[in-house]
Amino acid sequence: MGLVLAGLWIGQNVSLLPVDASANAPVYDDLFRVLFSIGTILFLGIVGLLVYSLVRFRRRAGELGDGLAIEGNLPLEIVWTAIPAIVVLFVGIYSYDIYERMGGMVPLHDHSSMHAAAEMASVADVVINTSEERIWGGIANAGIAEGAPQSPPLAVDVTAIQFAFLFHYPEGDFISGELHVPVGRPVQLRMKANDVIHAFWVPQFRLKQDVIPGQPTLLSFTATRPGSYPIVCAELCGPYHGGMRSTVVVHEDDAFEAWLASNRPAPVTVSAATATPFA
Repeated sequence: MGLVLAGLWIGQNVSLLPVDASANAPVYDDLFRVLFSIGTILFLGIVGLLVYSLVRFRRRAGELGDGLAIEGNLPLEIVWTAIPAIVVLFVGIYSYDIYERMGGMVPLHDHSSMHAAAEMASVADVVINTSEERIWGGIANAGIAEGAPQSPPLAVDVTAIQFAFLFHYPEGDFISGELHVPVGRPVQLRMKANDVIHAFWVPQFRLKQDVIPGQPTLLSFTATRPGSYPIVCAELCGPYHGGMRSTVVVHEDDAFEAWLASNRPAPVTVSAATATPFA
């Protein structure tokens, strides 16, 4: 009992994770604390048993013979098989529940649209553009969990290339090398890769999503803490993989709107005095 209580206390009070900065981070943190508690109990129990055995069953002075030959212990074998089986089953069910709640089972690919595009090669550009729009829309609708905020999500198109992430903002029609989002507003990253497999990872958001060539993927989140957090490519993508980094900047609402306005392209106007008449 003392071993279990010690493991639970350490798991709940020793934090090894970075600051949480997204709405789904506490859910992942709860799972981590459960796993850390189980791991601590197992570690303390196994190490304690080893140390006890080394001391209790050590060779005494003057003992020259072998130890007792003990073969088989059915109750002990049942115990050390049943306990790990129960723990693994519990962790698997708990992890799957969180994975499903976070949209992990949402299909990320519409195969029918790909077949249609292949059959209509003469109008490939039109078909691909239409299919991508339908895929993104289907993924976005499927990925929003019940009870999510009703405010319209901020859509950002993310392109992963060797060795950078590029962020296109449809609202302002411009591209940024950093991801800027408002605090408290849902964000939908519509991601694609132009060359090899990449992975978009923000440790403070507890989010990581593969970015796969030819298969659009979606990552939805809501930032909860203003600040700047690193974006890391977590998939080996080439010789400069280690340098494929960027930053997500979480703004207050007013600061985000100001940033968005400052990056929108200026409207092009031509005055009558400077206009060149047609010949």
